[in-house]
Amino acid sequence: MLAVLSVCDVRFQCCLRSLSSRSLSTIRGRALTHYKEKVDNWNTDHSFVRSNPLLALLEKCSSITHLLQVQTQMTTTGLVSDPLALSRLIAFCALSAKGRDLNYCTKMLRNAANANVFSWNIAMRGCLESECAKDAVFLYNQMLRAGGFLRPDNYTFPLLFKACACLAWSWVGVGAVGHVVKLGFESDVFVHNGMLHMLVSCGRLEDARQVFDGSSVRDLVSWNSLINGYVRSGKAGEALEVYRDMELEEVEPDEVTMIGVVSSCAQLVDLNTGRYFHRLVNEKGLNLTVPLANALMDMYVKCGELTEARAMFDNMEKKTTVSWTTIVAGYAKLGFFETARQILDAMPEKDIAPWNAIISGYVQAKRSKEALALFNELQSFNVRPDEVTMVTCLSACSQLGALDVGIWINQYIERNKFPLNVTLGTALVDMYAKCGNIVKAVQVFSQIPAKNSLTWTALICGLALHGKSSDAIFHFSMMINVGLIPDEVTFLGLLTACCHSGSVKEGREFFSQMTKVYRLSPKLKHYSCMVDLLGKAGLLDEAEELINSMPMQADAVVWAALFSACRMHKNVALGEKAAFKLLGLDPHDSATYVSLADLYNEANMWEHARKVRNLMKDNGVEKTPGCSSIEVNGNVFEFIVRDKGHPETDDIYNCLVQLTRQLRPTGGVFRVHDILIYDFLGNMH
Repeated sequence: MLAVLSVCDVRFQCCLRSLSSRSLSTIRGRALTHYKEKVDNWNTDHSFVRSNPLLALLEKCSSITHLLQVQTQMTTTGLVSDPLALSRLIAFCALSAKGRDLNYCTKMLRNAANANVFSWNIAMRGCLESECAKDAVFLYNQMLRAGGFLRPDNYTFPLLFKACACLAWSWVGVGAVGHVVKLGFESDVFVHNGMLHMLVSCGRLEDARQVFDGSSVRDLVSWNSLINGYVRSGKAGEALEVYRDMELEEVEPDEVTMIGVVSSCAQLVDLNTGRYFHRLVNEKGLNLTVPLANALMDMYVKCGELTEARAMFDNMEKKTTVSWTTIVAGYAKLGFFETARQILDAMPEKDIAPWNAIISGYVQAKRSKEALALFNELQSFNVRPDEVTMVTCLSACSQLGALDVGIWINQYIERNKFPLNVTLGTALVDMYAKCGNIVKAVQVFSQIPAKNSLTWTALICGLALHGKSSDAIFHFSMMINVGLIPDEVTFLGLLTACCHSGSVKEGREFFSQMTKVYRLSPKLKHYSCMVDLLGKAGLLDEAEELINSMPMQADAVVWAALFSACRMHKNVALGEKAAFKLLGLDPHDSATYVSLADLYNEANMWEHARKVRNLMKDNGVEKTPGCSSIEVNGNVFEFIVRDKGHPETDDIYNCLVQLTRQLRPTGGVFRVHDILIYDFLGNMH
């Protein structure tokens, strides 16, 4: 058999030949009926293995070729029929870094009549270490079908639960829970913790809490699983409640516990409680591991305490990429972009995460031009953007209305083969809609394989923004038909659509559905949409009544909607009331003074108009300079009244002068855009 092997190691073959037939015969027929051992690698110090020359040689295998040679000798001598000996072959194929071959491992298991549960467990573990969780689940199913005296043990189920957690296959995991109960392993602490971890990872927190509360073998790992499960699900309050229960039962926390509760404080932006846990770490003498230090630093960042976050960062002996990214994100979030960039430049190894943090900070600060400039810069550093980068840059394009840049990013996404998942697809739909290309937004929407409520909402709001009210309402009906639940933003889009089309009846119905059907409390923006809708329809009394019935104080947007409707329908009395409400909220809003004066002028109340303009002067209020922007060749240019900082200012003003000369009144009436240009020029000089 050795002669037919095309690839061999001479020294290894010599070792094989040196084994006498007598030494091989001494281990024939031996069988280990019950063997369980937790190992960190595929090798073992088991006395039976070390005392057997052939198996001892197997422990020294460094390739699958060596394994085949040993397996040949084991088959010749009959040793392969020994369950323990077979398990060593399977362990090499499943766990050896140099000779791992899961396909061959599976073949051996299927063809072996004497494989014990340990061999199946080792194979499942090998699948998990190779990130082949599905294969681990399939192996468990094959083990059940093998029949005979073979059945899972308390080492099998933690592996199976881990595979289900990796795959989020709760349906398989819940079925395995039934097997655990049937076989009587529910009181095994390792099985219990594996079960708990699986339920938490699959988002079945209620089931996990039920298992936890009903267990008599829970330990610190159990508490940590539940606490961190609540944290990952965004239920920070529940995580802290579990910790308080843990304190009542006098269970001492460890570093993992502290990571969970500190992360809860970060989610809740609870600085005082976060500081308490920081002190507790020191008082209990817990090891300030890098993950725990990162969690504390993240908590301080999210609570706006950059000084304490920076102190932790500077005192860390070992900093990971997460450490650097957390402090960069903190400075960027609070608007300290220069410091954030300095820290980024000082990073020993840069990946995309800190770049994303600064780009996101720019977008949140409405500084989208800087965000896109930084996106262009990072590419010169050979840093590959990821999905987060793409989504953030698309948001920047949405803010600027920069369609050309958005199209380029879309092409970049296609060239680099980013999957059009729900997050990226939703960002593209939103960008195209806000940048004026609703046709492309609809096209991208239809190409997204999986859509969630946010995707539908982005399209509905985009259609409403473009005045396509019937299409917006139609897509809302489709969204409900596929079983998705709308949120406050969805209804804001619907009410906006009704405002554009003047559909008072539909608007009333949607506003009513919010509270009665979907249990959503209308916000100020929803009320302002309804006031706008009713006001434009001439239902000013109903609009005023709605404002008076609001559960919160009306803001400037609500009163502005009513005031605009009063101007439209020339209702001076109610318009005065709305205007003075606006001035009470913001006495320095020049637009309110100007609009109120115009309302009086339109009603031939010249004296009242003069008083308003005098009041405006007495309060030192000046008309807010107009601002406009235009995108040319992917660059966004902004123009502000009286601003002469542009390098081509002279040419711009000369162009405006030429436009002024070309303007001609038609029948004594200027077109709307003519009036805007005249107003723009009049304010410049």
